[in-house]
Amino acid sequence: MSFAHAGRSLIIAVIAANIGLAFAWGAGSGSIVYSGVPAVLLCAVVAFAVNWLAFIPAALFQSDRFYDTTGAITYLTGIALACAAAIEANGSLDVRSGVVAGMVAVWTIRLGSFLFTRIHAAGGTDVRFEKIKVNPPRFFVAWTLQAVWVIFTAAAALVVITAPEPQPLGAFFWAGAALWVIGFAFEVLADEQKRRFKADPANRGRFITTGLWAWSQHPNYFGEITLWTGILVIALPQLSGWSWLVIASPLFVALLLTRVSGTNLLDAIAKRRWGDDPAWQAYRRDTPVLFPRPPRT
Repeated sequence: MSFAHAGRSLIIAVIAANIGLAFAWGAGSGSIVYSGVPAVLLCAVVAFAVNWLAFIPAALFQSDRFYDTTGAITYLTGIALACAAAIEANGSLDVRSGVVAGMVAVWTIRLGSFLFTRIHAAGGTDVRFEKIKVNPPRFFVAWTLQAVWVIFTAAAALVVITAPEPQPLGAFFWAGAALWVIGFAFEVLADEQKRRFKADPANRGRFITTGLWAWSQHPNYFGEITLWTGILVIALPQLSGWSWLVIASPLFVALLLTRVSGTNLLDAIAKRRWGDDPAWQAYRRDTPVLFPRPPRT
């Protein structure tokens, strides 16, 4: 590893951290102040602290075993801190804030436990980090980017919880809640269908085309984008000024899952495995990549 490559990785980490903090400062500029700092910005600082602390043992042991678990802890820590700030400022959580905090916590615990179980079933390794975990500067970038991921994704929820003047429930709340329920149901059901499919020895080496996977090639990703869109819709009545930056939340999730570390990587793996299989080619041709559609008969 050359000093130039190490320096480049550290520069990327510094730029990413500054982008995350600047975004949190702008999006949370109207949030309540906690310990002398805007609450959303403080949540962002804690997100980086959690991931950088977790990076130390991960780098020492060249292990990615707890990467996703740390991501879950980052979400829960940020939401808990936002709730603490709101309770100190307002005396209690309003219904909207409590529901949104619960939504993020339920999603985090469910997905975090699912990923933890999956990586341990796979021997405790993640192919995403196979090459970079032996390179501390590059590995550090991955942990820094996870903090940025949490900040951008949870931004709308954090703004709702830390709003100085809670708004009454209305159409936006119920519409957003409905979207969240639909998205969460899609993600949970799709993950469970695929888990059961892969657990059956008869399906070894095969790809799933049943259940929600007959409606979409990536129904779990559709669910995740939808549920974060729901939280943004809930937040809309409380947005003003720079807090409108949180519109980036579901857009960031969609970009991440379709262009960075989601469908593109999985599709490349699938192409290597089944690219010459006529059944896979037909599935790819007839099934939407993301937005579900009833299967053609």
